[in-house]
Amino acid sequence: MKMLVKSFVAVALLAGTAQAALAAPKPAAAAPAAAPAAAGVKAGVNGIAFAYLDAIIENSAANRAADAQRPTTYKAQIDQAEARRKQLVAQIQPMVDKYNKDAAAPGANAAAIQQQGETIQKLQESGQQELQKILEPVNLSRAYVREQILDKLDASIQAAMQKNGVTLLLDPRAKLASSNAYDLSRAILTEVDAAIPNAQLVPPAGWLPREVREQQAQQQQAAAAAGGAAPAAGRPDAGGGR
Repeated sequence: MKMLVKSFVAVALLAGTAQAALAAPKPAAAAPAAAPAAAGVKAGVNGIAFAYLDAIIENSAANRAADAQRPTTYKAQIDQAEARRKQLVAQIQPMVDKYNKDAAAPGANAAAIQQQGETIQKLQESGQQELQKILEPVNLSRAYVREQILDKLDASIQAAMQKNGVTLLLDPRAKLASSNAYDLSRAILTEVDAAIPNAQLVPPAGWLPREVREQQAQQQQAAAAAGGAAPAAGRPDAGGGR
């Protein structure tokens, strides 16, 4: 019972939290990017450094500008999702209250309680899917901006490494001792901002994230391979009629 109520509250608050997050850009200090090294000083021991790549993307000028513009550009979708979220809360919360009351009553009918719970669960799931569908353009915009930044990230990393004498860049989770490496995040961020100060906010019609495009391409290749193999498998042996 507690799990069911908690699940509903989480779903309801999730959409509200997402809407609130879209209403204002993230602060620049949100990421753990460190201050740049002193001018002319080579990085770390034997050119070793580490970098917070996700934080670099989040704090890039292009991403922050997009976060600031998105609530205006997608205001209709955000307002629609928030209005629908409130409707779902108004619809489901009384059902949750009744479920809790009936479940706590002496001699409660277990089958009837279970049926109530399943009905609520289905409404929760369908409501969450509906909200995600409404906000799909917003999420695609986020993915589109991120992909544009990622396209510039590798070259920015290489430039920052070369300028700072870094020959080995580590994931922060692989960092063993801070005295043997330093944070190259700020230097990479500078390169990213120079390479892509602004990103296109609205993706082209029909655009899909790279991972989805790659998955579709793999499926098409597999289907093409299967289609080509089927006739070959069913072809009679060339010498069978002799």
